[in-house]
Amino acid sequence: MILNDPAASTDRKGILAETLVHRILTMQLEPGAVLDEVALSEEFGLSRPPVRELMRQMAGEGYVDLEANRAARVSIMSYQTLRDFLIVAPMIYVGTTKLAALNHNARDLEVLKQTQQKFRQAIADGHVENRVIFNHQFHLNIGKMARNQYLLPSLKKLLIDHARIGKIFYRQNGDRRIQKGQETAARQHDQMIEAIEAHDAERAGDVVRAHLEVFRSDVALYAVPSGMQGELEG
Repeated sequence: MILNDPAASTDRKGILAETLVHRILTMQLEPGAVLDEVALSEEFGLSRPPVRELMRQMAGEGYVDLEANRAARVSIMSYQTLRDFLIVAPMIYVGTTKLAALNHNARDLEVLKQTQQKFRQAIADGHVENRVIFNHQFHLNIGKMARNQYLLPSLKKLLIDHARIGKIFYRQNGDRRIQKGQETAARQHDQMIEAIEAHDAERAGDVVRAHLEVFRSDVALYAVPSGMQGELEG
Protein backbone atom coordinates (compact mmCIF):
# COMPACT_ATOMS: atom_id res chain seq x y z
CA MET A 1 0.00 0.00 0.00
CA ILE A 2 1.41 3.40 -1.04
CA LEU A 3 1.10 5.92 1.80
CA ASN A 4 2.71 8.88 0.07
CA ASP A 5 0.28 9.20 -2.85
CA PRO A 6 -1.45 12.57 -2.15
CA ALA A 7 -4.65 11.72 -4.05
CA ALA A 8 -5.02 8.29 -2.45
CA SER A 9 -4.22 9.71 0.98
CA THR A 10 -6.87 12.41 0.61
CA ASP A 11 -9.44 9.80 -0.36
CA ARG A 12 -8.58 7.58 2.60
CA LYS A 13 -8.69 10.56 4.92
CA GLY A 14 -12.18 11.37 3.68
CA ILE A 15 -13.28 7.78 4.22
CA LEU A 16 -11.81 7.87 7.73
CA ALA A 17 -13.69 11.10 8.47
CA GLU A 18 -17.01 9.66 7.26
CA THR A 19 -16.44 6.44 9.20
CA LEU A 20 -15.62 8.23 12.45
CA VAL A 21 -18.64 10.53 12.13
CA HIS A 22 -20.89 7.49 11.60
CA ARG A 23 -19.36 5.59 14.52
CA ILE A 24 -19.69 8.61 16.83
CA LEU A 25 -23.26 9.50 15.88
CA THR A 26 -24.45 5.91 16.23
CA MET A 27 -22.55 5.41 19.51
CA GLN A 28 -20.35 2.64 18.14
CA LEU A 29 -17.70 4.90 19.64
CA GLU A 30 -19.12 6.01 22.96
CA PRO A 31 -18.53 9.42 24.57
CA GLY A 32 -15.04 9.56 26.06
CA ALA A 33 -13.71 6.64 23.98
CA VAL A 34 -10.01 6.94 23.09
CA LEU A 35 -9.24 7.38 19.39
CA ASP A 36 -6.04 5.44 18.79
CA GLU A 37 -4.13 7.24 16.02
CA VAL A 38 -1.88 4.25 15.36
CA ALA A 39 -4.81 1.86 15.01
CA LEU A 40 -6.70 4.29 12.77
CA SER A 41 -3.60 4.87 10.62
CA GLU A 42 -3.25 1.13 10.09
CA GLU A 43 -6.99 0.53 9.51
CA PHE A 44 -7.26 3.22 6.81
CA GLY A 45 -3.78 3.04 5.30
CA LEU A 46 -2.73 6.51 6.37
CA SER A 47 0.38 7.99 7.94
CA ARG A 48 0.04 9.69 11.32
CA PRO A 49 0.08 13.38 10.18
CA PRO A 50 -3.22 13.28 8.23
CA VAL A 51 -4.87 11.41 11.09
CA ARG A 52 -3.68 14.07 13.56
CA GLU A 53 -4.91 16.78 11.19
CA LEU A 54 -8.32 15.10 11.02
CA MET A 55 -8.48 14.89 14.82
CA ARG A 56 -7.93 18.66 15.02
CA GLN A 57 -10.59 19.27 12.40
CA MET A 58 -13.12 17.03 14.16
CA ALA A 59 -12.33 18.70 17.48
CA GLY A 60 -13.24 22.03 15.92
CA GLU A 61 -16.54 20.54 14.75
CA GLY A 62 -17.38 19.12 18.18
CA TYR A 63 -16.90 15.39 17.56
CA VAL A 64 -13.60 15.04 19.41
CA ASP A 65 -12.02 16.38 22.60
CA LEU A 66 -8.30 17.20 22.48
CA GLU A 67 -6.03 17.85 25.46
CA ALA A 68 -2.30 18.47 25.50
CA ASN A 69 -0.20 15.30 25.79
CA ARG A 70 -3.26 13.05 25.77
CA ALA A 71 -4.88 10.89 23.12
CA ALA A 72 -7.90 12.27 21.29
CA ARG A 73 -11.23 11.17 22.72
CA VAL A 74 -14.79 11.17 21.48
CA SER A 75 -16.45 14.28 22.92
CA ILE A 76 -18.02 13.57 26.29
CA MET A 77 -21.69 13.88 27.25
CA SER A 78 -23.07 14.58 30.69
CA TYR A 79 -26.17 15.81 32.50
CA GLN A 80 -24.99 19.34 31.73
CA THR A 81 -24.75 18.43 28.03
CA LEU A 82 -28.37 17.30 28.00
CA ARG A 83 -29.52 20.35 29.93
CA ASP A 84 -27.66 22.75 27.65
CA PHE A 85 -29.02 20.95 24.60
CA LEU A 86 -32.64 21.21 25.71
CA ILE A 87 -32.22 24.92 26.53
CA VAL A 88 -30.52 25.98 23.31
CA ALA A 89 -31.93 23.56 20.71
CA PRO A 90 -35.26 25.39 20.19
CA MET A 91 -33.46 28.66 19.43
CA ILE A 92 -31.13 27.12 16.83
CA TYR A 93 -33.56 24.69 15.21
CA VAL A 94 -36.35 27.26 14.91
CA GLY A 95 -33.97 29.87 13.50
CA THR A 96 -32.48 27.58 10.85
CA THR A 97 -35.84 26.12 9.84
CA LYS A 98 -37.47 29.53 9.43
CA LEU A 99 -34.53 30.74 7.34
CA ALA A 100 -34.68 27.57 5.24
CA ALA A 101 -38.27 28.46 4.36
CA LEU A 102 -37.04 31.82 3.08
CA ASN A 103 -33.75 30.88 1.43
CA HIS A 104 -34.12 27.39 -0.09
CA ASN A 105 -34.11 26.48 -3.76
CA ALA A 106 -35.73 23.64 -5.71
CA ARG A 107 -32.65 21.39 -5.50
CA ASP A 108 -32.47 21.86 -1.71
CA LEU A 109 -36.08 20.73 -1.41
CA GLU A 110 -35.51 17.67 -3.58
CA VAL A 111 -32.58 16.56 -1.41
CA LEU A 112 -34.62 17.12 1.76
CA LYS A 113 -37.49 15.00 0.44
CA GLN A 114 -35.09 12.19 -0.52
CA THR A 115 -33.61 12.22 2.97
CA GLN A 116 -37.09 12.09 4.49
CA GLN A 117 -37.91 9.01 2.41
CA LYS A 118 -34.81 7.30 3.80
CA PHE A 119 -35.78 8.32 7.34
CA ARG A 120 -39.27 6.86 6.92
CA GLN A 121 -37.81 3.66 5.48
CA ALA A 122 -35.50 3.33 8.48
CA ILE A 123 -38.52 3.59 10.79
CA ALA A 124 -40.41 0.98 8.75
CA ASP A 125 -37.39 -1.35 8.85
CA GLY A 126 -36.80 -0.81 12.58
CA HIS A 127 -33.21 0.12 11.70
CA VAL A 128 -32.03 2.23 14.63
CA GLU A 129 -28.70 3.37 13.19
CA ASN A 130 -30.23 4.48 9.88
CA ARG A 131 -32.97 6.30 11.77
CA VAL A 132 -30.34 8.24 13.69
CA ILE A 133 -28.24 9.00 10.59
CA PHE A 134 -31.11 10.12 8.36
CA ASN A 135 -32.73 12.21 11.10
CA HIS A 136 -29.33 13.88 11.54
CA GLN A 137 -29.04 14.40 7.78
CA PHE A 138 -32.58 15.79 7.53
CA HIS A 139 -31.93 18.57 10.03
CA LEU A 140 -28.43 19.22 8.66
CA ASN A 141 -29.95 19.67 5.20
CA ILE A 142 -32.35 22.25 6.64
CA GLY A 143 -29.43 24.02 8.31
CA LYS A 144 -27.59 24.25 4.99
CA MET A 145 -30.77 25.55 3.31
CA ALA A 146 -30.85 28.41 5.84
CA ARG A 147 -27.61 29.75 4.37
CA ASN A 148 -26.46 31.44 7.56
CA GLN A 149 -22.77 31.25 8.47
CA TYR A 150 -23.45 31.90 12.16
CA LEU A 151 -26.26 29.43 12.79
CA LEU A 152 -24.90 26.45 10.85
CA PRO A 153 -21.85 25.75 13.09
CA SER A 154 -24.07 25.84 16.19
CA LEU A 155 -26.59 23.53 14.54
CA LYS A 156 -23.86 21.06 13.58
CA LYS A 157 -22.69 20.86 17.19
CA LEU A 158 -26.26 20.36 18.44
CA LEU A 159 -26.88 17.63 15.89
CA ILE A 160 -23.95 15.56 17.17
CA ASP A 161 -25.50 15.30 20.62
CA HIS A 162 -29.04 15.09 19.23
CA ALA A 163 -27.99 11.93 17.39
CA ARG A 164 -26.19 10.43 20.37
CA ILE A 165 -28.97 11.19 22.83
CA GLY A 166 -31.43 9.77 20.32
CA LYS A 167 -29.43 6.57 19.88
CA ILE A 168 -29.59 5.97 23.64
CA PHE A 169 -33.37 5.98 23.90
CA TYR A 170 -34.01 4.53 20.43
CA ARG A 171 -32.63 1.32 21.92
CA GLN A 172 -35.98 1.04 23.68
CA ASN A 173 -37.57 -0.20 20.43
CA GLY A 174 -40.06 -2.45 22.21
CA ASP A 175 -41.81 0.47 23.91
CA ARG A 176 -44.93 1.34 21.93
CA ARG A 177 -44.78 4.98 23.05
CA ILE A 178 -41.29 5.35 21.59
CA GLN A 179 -42.57 3.92 18.29
CA LYS A 180 -45.54 6.28 18.34
CA GLY A 181 -43.17 9.18 18.97
CA GLN A 182 -41.15 8.21 15.89
CA GLU A 183 -44.29 8.12 13.76
CA THR A 184 -45.18 11.59 15.04
CA ALA A 185 -41.66 12.84 14.31
CA ALA A 186 -41.88 11.53 10.73
CA ARG A 187 -45.19 13.32 10.18
CA GLN A 188 -43.65 16.51 11.53
CA HIS A 189 -40.77 16.15 9.09
CA ASP A 190 -43.37 16.06 6.32
CA GLN A 191 -45.02 19.17 7.77
CA MET A 192 -41.67 20.96 7.87
CA ILE A 193 -41.12 20.15 4.22
CA GLU A 194 -44.58 21.47 3.35
CA ALA A 195 -44.02 24.71 5.27
CA ILE A 196 -40.55 25.23 3.76
CA GLU A 197 -41.87 24.54 0.27
CA ALA A 198 -44.63 27.11 0.84
CA HIS A 199 -42.07 29.67 2.10
CA ASP A 200 -44.11 29.81 5.33
CA ALA A 201 -41.42 30.64 7.89
CA GLU A 202 -43.79 31.01 10.84
CA ARG A 203 -45.45 27.65 10.19
CA ALA A 204 -42.05 26.01 9.78
CA GLY A 205 -40.95 27.44 13.14
CA ASP A 206 -44.12 26.22 14.86
CA VAL A 207 -43.69 22.69 13.51
CA VAL A 208 -40.07 22.41 14.60
CA ARG A 209 -40.99 23.62 18.10
CA ALA A 210 -43.55 20.82 18.33
CA HIS A 211 -40.98 18.41 16.90
CA LEU A 212 -38.52 19.23 19.67
CA GLU A 213 -41.25 18.60 22.24
CA VAL A 214 -41.58 15.04 20.91
CA PHE A 215 -37.84 14.61 21.36
CA ARG A 216 -37.98 16.08 24.87
CA SER A 217 -40.83 13.72 25.77
CA ASP A 218 -38.92 10.71 24.44
CA VAL A 219 -35.89 11.67 26.53
CA ALA A 220 -38.09 12.01 29.61
CA LEU A 221 -39.69 8.63 28.90
CA TYR A 222 -36.27 7.00 28.71
CA ALA A 223 -35.07 8.73 31.89
CA VAL A 224 -38.22 7.81 33.85
CA PRO A 225 -39.56 4.42 32.69
CA SER A 226 -43.33 3.99 32.92
CA GLY A 227 -43.07 1.48 35.76
CA MET A 228 -41.31 4.04 37.97
CA GLN A 229 -43.59 7.01 37.41
CA GLY A 230 -46.06 6.03 40.13
CA GLU A 231 -43.23 5.55 42.61
CA LEU A 232 -41.78 8.96 41.81
CA GLU A 233 -45.15 10.68 42.00
CA GLY A 234 -45.80 9.04 45.35
